[in-house]
Amino acid sequence: MTPLLLLFGYPVPVAIGTDLLYAAITKAGGAISHHRRRNVDWRIVRTLALGSIPASVLLHYFLLDQNFQDSEFFEKLLIKSLGIMLIMTSIILIYRDKMRLRALEERPELMIQLVHKRREVVTWVMGLLLGVCVTLSSIGAGAFGAAVLMVIYSQTTTVRIIGTDIAHAVPLTLIAGLGYLLNGYVDLALLGSLLIGSLPAIHLGTKVSDQVPDKTLQKVLTTLLLGLGMYYILP
Repeated sequence: MTPLLLLFGYPVPVAIGTDLLYAAITKAGGAISHHRRRNVDWRIVRTLALGSIPASVLLHYFLLDQNFQDSEFFEKLLIKSLGIMLIMTSIILIYRDKMRLRALEERPELMIQLVHKRREVVTWVMGLLLGVCVTLSSIGAGAFGAAVLMVIYSQTTTVRIIGTDIAHAVPLTLIAGLGYLLNGYVDLALLGSLLIGSLPAIHLGTKVSDQVPDKTLQKVLTTLLLGLGMYYILP
């Protein structure tokens, strides 16, 4: 969403702030649905949130304050963060299945063994990183977060990982988005239009995706994200 808004000429902070609140609202329905189906591990959500939400609040307070927002480095930081997260997400999409298979092996690599032994600490650190990444780029609380959770909690079903990731994304994107809103970087008219347009678009997208093989969709998405990431990160 953020790269798309940038293509339409919206300023970087407005695109990110609006996208964050859009994500919080649209993901809320998914989180409720997954909760009703018992597909949310609230212990993991809590551990992630203990890292991500304080990180987002502190980032807004100490770094994204009014003095920094008036500097020439503000938009540069946001655009570089966006590019990095787009590239990282595309790489995660490429190696996601391999990472999960290695984590499921009887004798996984040493790094994965250490991750499994210190899951609570690793999950908290992951939440901390997600708080920073999502606040600066609006990206990370989706495919990226879910893929990493699949490695940390390799014995948990995929649908439960996805439900947990969505449930955590709601408060994180809401807090991060409110920070931009308070500083005047959310276009409420744009937000309303996006929400209205999402309803028919989701219906259409669901029908189209049923006709396209998963591997084809993944290749298209990965190529798009990688290309956009390179575009934004290169000078």
